[in-house]
Amino acid sequence: MTSPFRADCSRCFGLCCVVPAFAKSAEFAITKPAHTACPNLRADSRCGIHEQLRARGFAGCTVYDCFGAGQQVSQVTFRGVDWRKSSPDIAEQMFAVFEVMRTLQEVLSYVVEACGWASSGVVLEELAAMRDRLISLTGADAAALLAAPADSLRSSANVLLLQASEARRAEQPSRSVDHRGAVLIGASLRRRDLRGASLRGAQLVGADLREADLRFADLIGADLRGVDLSGADLRDALFLTQAQLDAARGDSHTRLDDRFGRPAHWL
Repeated sequence: MTSPFRADCSRCFGLCCVVPAFAKSAEFAITKPAHTACPNLRADSRCGIHEQLRARGFAGCTVYDCFGAGQQVSQVTFRGVDWRKSSPDIAEQMFAVFEVMRTLQEVLSYVVEACGWASSGVVLEELAAMRDRLISLTGADAAALLAAPADSLRSSANVLLLQASEARRAEQPSRSVDHRGAVLIGASLRRRDLRGASLRGAQLVGADLREADLRFADLIGADLRGVDLSGADLRDALFLTQAQLDAARGDSHTRLDDRFGRPAHWL
């Protein structure tokens, strides 16, 4: 069964190619303002250079993750109405809803994951309540979504996710290793035992994590661009996303849970 938090471009109207802004850099070959269609977006809502994104200078596109917000907005909130066939006001409303929906879907994906392994008790009950509230919101109409306190919900959920994470990591050897928000750009962490370590929001760009043991490590929000994960063990890593893996480097020896795909550029 396809995850509701995995982008399904066949059911979206290219919203990720329109809504976000990006500046010309190593990640993007051009500068594009927000709410403006990328010149590579085709009339059928597909990318015209999808198979050559990295080669053409659009590596940033390959690691962008909408957490399924695109199809949710396109098919549920706006019931299959293409923004290009609507009035400018409706199009702008759709773009604004997409930004809210992406936040809600991201938070919901983490909450659903935590509900799957959190131990019984108050935290699990509160996570379940948060999950139900977020599911209700993501199925609401545009007006309700635009009025939703997305940032507040993210903050509240993060408290619960942290508590669940700490309980999940409590028995792991490196549970006391705390690199939350740490700047570890280019760091040498090869073969480190990081089981249960906190790498929440850590900047790991270009770091060497070859053959590192990252089982049960909390990777929520960690920047894994260019990280070398060759031979690393990421089974049971907490809050790991496909987009984080897509941004990293790895090989056939990198150990992953079955829910993840091995990025093509690793091979």
